[in-house]
Amino acid sequence: MPIALPVTPEANELLSRNALALLIAMLLDQQVPLERAFSAPADLVARLGHEPSAQELADCDPEALIAIFSERPALHRFPKAMAARTQLLAGIIVDEYNGDAAALWSTAPTGEELLRRVAALPGYGAAKARIFVALLGKQLGVRPEGWREAAGQFGVEGSYVSVADIVDEESLGRVRAHKQSLKAAAKAAASAAGSTAKAKAAAAN
Repeated sequence: MPIALPVTPEANELLSRNALALLIAMLLDQQVPLERAFSAPADLVARLGHEPSAQELADCDPEALIAIFSERPALHRFPKAMAARTQLLAGIIVDEYNGDAAALWSTAPTGEELLRRVAALPGYGAAKARIFVALLGKQLGVRPEGWREAAGQFGVEGSYVSVADIVDEESLGRVRAHKQSLKAAAKAAASAAGSTAKAKAAAAN
């Protein structure tokens, strides 16, 4: 099953067959639009003139990689930090998976182990790790025993709560609507908490 995100066909094709590219895209998916994050690996390939291996990125001069990430349009809002994280990720793939990024999930016997491996990567927090497990299961058919349970709410069939559920414009809209509702609820909760604090302060005076 190919990746079908709101990026160019070339970017989707790269993400679907190049495991390292997919890991880098997910790493970059923070504080930038998802379209930018998941297009970045294809842009990186274009700038290098070839698809880099994990070994190449791990061995790259850090300043040279930062320069590539910073070239306009930058591959991320924070190109220096993300170039460093990308290099750390590549190093883990080299050291722990013999340079084969796909081995991170192809050799995971259970969903729990897959989640543990993903969560150990730089820039992958608890939620992002679960989302990535869901993305692998829902869009690439990577489904070791217990993968839905490992993915938590993001693994629920028919949900529209993360990038794992985006396959077309309609699903993109549903996921974004969900995220907007969460932001609105958080804002309302913060406002209510502030009003309660003010009321308590006023009552104490």
